Amino acid sequence: MFGYYILIGAIALVSWLVSNKLKQKFAFYSKRQLQNGMSGREIAEKMLADNGIYDVEVISVRGQLTDHYNPKNKTVNLSEAVYNQRNAAAAAVAAHEVGHAVQHAQAYSALGMRSALVPIVSVTSGMSQWLVIGGLVLGAAAGVGLGYWVAIAGLAFMGFATLFSFITLPVEYDASNRALAWLKNKNMVNQQEYEGAEDALKWAARTYLVAAIGALASLLYWALQIFGGRD
Repeated sequence: MFGYYILIGAIALVSWLVSNKLKQKFAFYSKRQLQNGMSGREIAEKMLADNGIYDVEVISVRGQLTDHYNPKNKTVNLSEAVYNQRNAAAAAVAAHEVGHAVQHAQAYSALGMRSALVPIVSVTSGMSQWLVIGGLVLGAAAGVGLGYWVAIAGLAFMGFATLFSFITLPVEYDASNRALAWLKNKNMVNQQEYEGAEDALKWAARTYLVAAIGALASLLYWALQIFGGRD
């Protein structure tokens, strides 16, 4: 278990560093006001219209970095700062979330796979580690009956969460690419504003990358605990 705590600690540290850097980037680019004077809401609504999407609503939600697209009720949810502000960071986030709406409208396969995994992961993720630990206590590492299969079940549940994390990567990167392409092709931002939007989205994507690597590392660690002690 000591090795696991070291692993989790290292991943948590990297995650904190990336998250902190992301907040710094957004704070910096939030000071760069857009020449066109458009708010995040206006950016999102225009990108939706330019992509022929008229059944998605742009709404404001509380919190910081709480922006997301909800495919169930077809809403682009923008945090209050992004919704109201008129800067490079707000434009980047708003366009990125609309990128997910465009994926949904065009039946982007990776988004469909991720959506299909959501109900599974929401049920299995909370119990996966406890099943693995419980199985090990019952003798999984020695290949002893019930404990082994309990641990395997936990590992399988953990595998779903890891798969979800890795499927999320192309979904997020693709949404950012769609956002940046639209911002540039429609001349929504100047060169300096575009570079700011690109940099902000790059750091946002790295938070998902760290999460995916952390999920994989945890999965491999517990797999070694289960199978490593067997002859």
